[in-house]
Order: sequence, then structure tokens, then C-alpha cells
Amino acid sequence: MQDIKKTKSICPECFKALDATLFEEDNKVYIKKECSEHGKFQDVYWSDYEQYLRAEQFRYDGDGLRNPRTETKQDCPFDCGICPQHKSHTVLAIIDVTNRCNLRCPVCFANAAAAGYVYEPSKQEIREMLENLRNNDPVPTTALQFSGGEPTIREDLFDFIRMAKELGFRHVEVNTNGLRLAQSVDYCRGLKEAGMSTVYLQFDGVTPEVYKFTRGCDLFETKLKAIENLREAGINSVVLVVTLIKGVNDHQIGDIVQFAIQNFDVIRCINVQPVSLCGRIPEEERAKMRITIPDFTRLCEEQTDGKIKVSDFYPVPAVVPVSKAVSALKDKRYPEFTVHPHCGTATYIFIEDGKIIPITRYGNIENFLKTMNNVYEEAAKGHNRRAKIRLLGALRHVKFGLLRKYLLSIVRSGSYEALGELHRKMLMISAMHFMDPYNFDLERIQRCCIHYAVPEGKIIPFCTMNSIHRSKIEERLGVPIKEWQKKRKIEISAIA
Repeated sequence: MQDIKKTKSICPECFKALDATLFEEDNKVYIKKECSEHGKFQDVYWSDYEQYLRAEQFRYDGDGLRNPRTETKQDCPFDCGICPQHKSHTVLAIIDVTNRCNLRCPVCFANAAAAGYVYEPSKQEIREMLENLRNNDPVPTTALQFSGGEPTIREDLFDFIRMAKELGFRHVEVNTNGLRLAQSVDYCRGLKEAGMSTVYLQFDGVTPEVYKFTRGCDLFETKLKAIENLREAGINSVVLVVTLIKGVNDHQIGDIVQFAIQNFDVIRCINVQPVSLCGRIPEEERAKMRITIPDFTRLCEEQTDGKIKVSDFYPVPAVVPVSKAVSALKDKRYPEFTVHPHCGTATYIFIEDGKIIPITRYGNIENFLKTMNNVYEEAAKGHNRRAKIRLLGALRHVKFGLLRKYLLSIVRSGSYEALGELHRKMLMISAMHFMDPYNFDLERIQRCCIHYAVPEGKIIPFCTMNSIHRSKIEERLGVPIKEWQKKRKIEISAIA
């Protein structure tokens, strides 16, 4: 056993901030901490030490926001809003438009039935949240997800999408279980006409029994119908969102990849989210349930017969040199994915004649990224001519063909359209491991770039929102279910 580093965490029971240690044992990385009141806690942080070290090589710290919304008073993670300690700006914003849902999923962390109250921001509150995100400095937020609960329950969802587009959000996605989409092609067309960019579709597997466990009922045919209706409506940007649970659907990763390939005309991405463990769970039980990013990449390699390898995946901040280079050349700040290197991983694959060809087969990714870092350094010094020469040199590390053709366009223009054109030629396979109170690491929190906007002007990192702040905020701003139902009946009666 060897200690790797000291960090900060929280007690899973009282949420008090604690000193914590990351350590390696048997090629796994663990996090341990001790609360004076509730005792010692230990959990798996990353299940492969070698992969942990590889990811660490791609660490990039961002410069945060010039206009944080809260002060440092209670210290991280209790000053979220975003506070001056935060090191990344918002790359993807989330707004929960309701906590009501038309399902009661056993694995869900946000629904009115469990909470006992309804949280549903008004149209004016949603506008204020959108404006707040667009005021981020130095990079106004351009990518947004409407979530919940189930956002399609809101009859004014189309208005929210239009509002977001009018305010300058280039990418607007809807996070949904697909029930409403499966019921109506016209509803899908309405989403597209309102300006929605992508459907973020809950998709846990390719057999009924998976959904019976994760969602409490068989929804597989519903998912197929939703995808069919989206296709008919002309929507060709769907992300399959997989809640990954050990012993439930971890044997279906290869099948899900194959499903996406078969529906490549509309599916752009598979995003796997290892399940977060909430509530009081003994360490032995957690060990049986815990699955981490290296587990996912290993299973992906095994279940695709080596067509997609562990080495094809790169941590999210690996792309930072590209963003920084384009920003320096264009003299304009672009979103930088300066998340913690152990938060997420991704690769891209091309589908050629039904065969999988990972993006890594088209060039030397690491040499390309190193050269892009040199491009940034030259441009940042004002040596634009040298930077452009180095930019051309970066293409030495990329083979001729699709990648070279589309990548050059992205780097030259820095445009959302050029990036979208490349994305339509590839399938992204990614994993984001959102933390729970057991594996909570404040280093990761401070680098988070997926942020919730909430009423009252705050912007909160994903994992602190769901582990600490959600229940307090939504209970304070929500309405008890019985009171909400009574009010709704009165409103319906008045309309009638």
C-alpha cells in the first residue's frame, strides 16, 4: 500500500468536510477518511492504478470565472454559487425545469414523489437563470441541458428551448426518459422546430430485465419507439445515456455499442454514467456495487472483441490544448474542458462498412495534442505566423481522410458548425463518473464544468448539487405536494 496524495472529502452521514487520502493497493486507487462522529470510511476511487497515472498526465487547471457569484465563507464545498475557489468555467449548464416525473425509478436522485414537494421554476425564473449563465465571464455558456424530473412534463418546454436559443445558447438538449417522445411524432417535431439540438435519452440496456431493475418496469420497446419517432421527425442527434450498474447491465456495453452502430443515422453518442451510491450502505455492499471508469473501458474492450481498446480512451481534459490553441489564434475565448482528469473519459469511432475504426487509428493523438499546445504557446506570445506554421505541422500527426479534412476546418474556424459536421461522421463513446458522498473529492469539485443554474442567481457544480445542495434548495423553493395539487385543481377549475 502507498499513499498517492492528500485531498479533502466529506462525511457521507453528516456532510462535514474531512481530510482524505488517496492510496494505491493491489493496483487500485482508494479514498479513505475519518469523521470524529461517524467513524472511518473507505471506497474505490479508480479501479486501475496504471490508468489513474495515465489520466493524470492530461491534467489542466482552468482559470475559473472572473465573476464568481458567491464569496468564500464556509469553504468548499459549501460556498457553491460559483465561488472564487472554482477553477473551471461552465461548459455544460443544466436547468431542472421540474422535479415531477412520469416514472419512479429506483436509481433516481431527483423526483417529487420521493422528496415530498414540487419544485418547478416559473418561466421568468428560467429566463433569469439563462441570462445568468450567459453573463459568465470570460466564456458565456453556450451549451445547455433542460432536465428534471422529466422535463417533457412541462407543457411550456418548447418556450424554454426557444428562449434559450434567442439568448445565445448554440446547443440545447433535453434530458428525457423518452415516454412522451414514444407517444407522438408531432411532439418530436415540436422539439426540433423549437430549436432543440440533441435528445439526451435515458437508455440502460437492450433487454427488458435491465429496465425492470433500473426503472421499475420494462421500457425497452418504449425506447425503440422514441428513437423511431425522432428519426421520423428528422432529429439526427441522440445521446444514449446509460446508468451503469455492476451485475445489472455491465454485460451489455458491447450490445449497446452495436445498437448505436445499427442506428448511427440518429445516434451520435453513448454516455455511460456509473451509478452513484446514496444512503447508508456498508463498505462490503458498496464494494459489490461500485463500478468505475477503468472498469467501463476494460469491459468495452472485452465486449467489442478488442475493436475498441482501453488505450483508445482519453480523459476529458486531453482536448484542452485544442481549445486553447483556437482561442489564441482567433483572439476569442472558447469553452475549455478543464475538468479533473479522473472525472470522465471518451473516444470517437468511425463506422465504415459496418466496421468500428477508433479515431486513434487516424493518427498519433498524443503528438497532435502536444503540437497543439505549442501552437497555443506561440499564439499566446503574439507569434501568430509561427503558431500557424506549427498548426500545419500538427497535421503531420493526422492521417489523410475524414479526420484531416474536418479537423482542419474546426481548428481554422473554431465554429460550432464545423465541430457539428465532424460529430455527424463519428460516434462518441464516453463515461462520466459523478461522485457520491463516499468517493467525494473536493479536487474534482473545484474543476467541474457541468453546472446547475438555480433560482436566486447561483450556479452549482453537478456533484455538490446532487450530494449536498439539491434537497435544501428545492425544498426551500418548492411547494408541498398536497398544496401543489390543491392549487392545480383550483387553476383547472377556474380555466374550465
